[in-house]
Amino acid sequence: MNQLSNVEFMLLQIIAERNQASGYDINKVIDQRGYREWANIGTTSIYAGLKKLNDKGLIKSEDSGEKSGKGPMPTRFVMTEAGMTTLRSEIIASLSSSRERDNRFDLGLAALPFIEKGEAVRALRKRLDFLGETLKNIRQKYESQGGVRLPLYVRGLFLHPISLIEGEREFVVNLINELVEEMEEHD
Repeated sequence: MNQLSNVEFMLLQIIAERNQASGYDINKVIDQRGYREWANIGTTSIYAGLKKLNDKGLIKSEDSGEKSGKGPMPTRFVMTEAGMTTLRSEIIASLSSSRERDNRFDLGLAALPFIEKGEAVRALRKRLDFLGETLKNIRQKYESQGGVRLPLYVRGLFLHPISLIEGEREFVVNLINELVEEMEEHD
């Protein structure tokens, strides 16, 4: 199964969270959470995404049977079993291996309730390894090209991602620690 687009990923999360949702409901949630600002999600892409998810068999549409006003019956979408399986694997993939400034990771964070805390911790530990490897590669390139002797504008191209990754690693460590604490409280 190929990876979902960010829009499809977000749509599955919202439908899973609400058990069922119409396009109108989904638009309201997107506005409330500010997804449009950071995930580049327009109204038309929502309806195109719902159609794609429906075609892939990850959601199915049902008539709600509730009529409000004069318009047609709103179509409500519900998750299929394949949709839930796909959502869970997308969450784990996005938490474990997206780049340090990637909307995909934020979408994975937004979907934490749909996977077990232990799964989240394992995915985030993989992310730490991934970020550590990326950091090592950038530092090696930086040093091999002259390191501190490089002109400022070239150094900046290395130092900026290095500082972002270091901050990201600190964030992930704190997130793991909180998840582990929550798991220990429930034992």
